[in-house]
Amino acid sequence: MTVEEDIMDTITVNGIQVEYEVRGAGEPVLLVSPVLADGFLPLLAEPALSGRHRLVRYHKRGWGGSTRTPGPVSVADHAADALALLDGLGITRAHVAGHSSGAAVAAQLAQDHPDRVATVALLELSLLSVPAGGAFLAQAAPAFDAYADGEAERALGIFMSVVSGMDWERCRTLLEARVPGSVTQTVKDAGTFFGVELPALAEWRFGPEHAAAVRQPVLSVLGGDTIRLWVEVAEFLRSTVPDLEERVIDGVGHLLHLEQPRPVAEALAGFFARHPIRS
Repeated sequence: MTVEEDIMDTITVNGIQVEYEVRGAGEPVLLVSPVLADGFLPLLAEPALSGRHRLVRYHKRGWGGSTRTPGPVSVADHAADALALLDGLGITRAHVAGHSSGAAVAAQLAQDHPDRVATVALLELSLLSVPAGGAFLAQAAPAFDAYADGEAERALGIFMSVVSGMDWERCRTLLEARVPGSVTQTVKDAGTFFGVELPALAEWRFGPEHAAAVRQPVLSVLGGDTIRLWVEVAEFLRSTVPDLEERVIDGVGHLLHLEQPRPVAEALAGFFARHPIRS
């Protein structure tokens, strides 16, 4: 089944329609995706997670078939939508896992509503305020130029090559193998990504005082072959988050759960098991 053929449920939260899917049973885990709206699909197929947990994945506003709203849409807005989704599903407390800009939403939700978030798993949190952030944006600048010129697919290819450390053909092959139809859908969502998501991420503030305020157990997951930006973010988390565990997945970069879903799923499942949800 391709992304285009995948049928998801819908729910109204904060005046918008949000697509979501629930799989499995057990303690709930909310999965927050970034650029690739269906990027967590490979993890849903891993028994380490799906066999023990109620996995909730969703499309943030502006992605997939969820309502597109004009910007700005802040990281805090996305966190409010995530909370409303949990409310709508009757979930009072959950593990929350996010990747890249989705990890920013997870971190914000943990700060804003600590009573609702049991643990936080950050898969290469995107934080552009670390020293490497400026160099990363400079490297990605041609992608913004291509998007401004109306070349959404070329813009996506440039950006994904920068973040993944792969050439676009290899990256595209990986994405299509793990989530068929994802490239076509992400090109459709390019306006949300370049026009709403990245500007919001650039404005998001998550300094030492914010990291120190996250009191839940936090798992930082890092690709062993990732680029400098996320190495620095991991160093920042290590020095500021009070209750932090770290896991490095060997042989992968920023698309770690797409490159090697099994060890990522096992790392998450082990972390959740060590920190069960208490009522």
